Amino acid sequence: MRSRPKLIEMDDADRAAALAGPLDEVAALLLEAAEAGHAEAQLLVGQVYLDGKGVERNPVEALKWFGIAARGGNIMAMNMVGRCCEHGWGAAVDKSLAAQWYGAAAERGLDWAMYNLATLYTLGEGVSEDRPEALRLFEQAAALGHAKSMNMIGSFYEDGWVVGRDMRQAARHYAMAAEGGDFRGQFNHARMLIDAGDMAGAQIWLARMSETATPAFLAKTKLWMAAATA
Repeated sequence: MRSRPKLIEMDDADRAAALAGPLDEVAALLLEAAEAGHAEAQLLVGQVYLDGKGVERNPVEALKWFGIAARGGNIMAMNMVGRCCEHGWGAAVDKSLAAQWYGAAAERGLDWAMYNLATLYTLGEGVSEDRPEALRLFEQAAALGHAKSMNMIGSFYEDGWVVGRDMRQAARHYAMAAEGGDFRGQFNHARMLIDAGDMAGAQIWLARMSETATPAFLAKTKLWMAAATA
């Protein structure tokens, strides 16, 4: 009779300690649990292979484990299969297939999948451009507390997509996104504060943004600030 995986046998305290250990040991524990059929471990093993943490990075292996977990009903794994299809991680880029996986997870209530599918509808990638449907999905995700979706709703109001241009609503959604921790929302909130003459408030949010923003986004914000203050 096959023994239960070590990770499953541990109590909560020991499991937390084990998962905080050396990356290679964590990866081995997760892989053992994943091979035994534990869905959450399968999802985490997929992420481990995608990120190359504790193992050699292997997007093909990542997609395999995401797929196993997704077929077992794990909705975050469904979303991650979509991400792999959208970005070509472990397979050829297929944004139409990505939209299908995002749709499956979104229908089951996953905010990240709603956001990812809405982004495809906004851009018309993998699906026909449908900004009303994109806004509906962003609003659905935002209602669940999804900060990046709040930021996108702000963009719709600022640019006058689907809805009439409304800078007050744009500023309100950017502020909510900023408070929710989205670095793009924090930058957009800072922009609105600068326009309102609140430079001190803007500096606070720009500092917070710099803590989590990607290097590429930070480079863009530096160019914007240079132009805005020229």
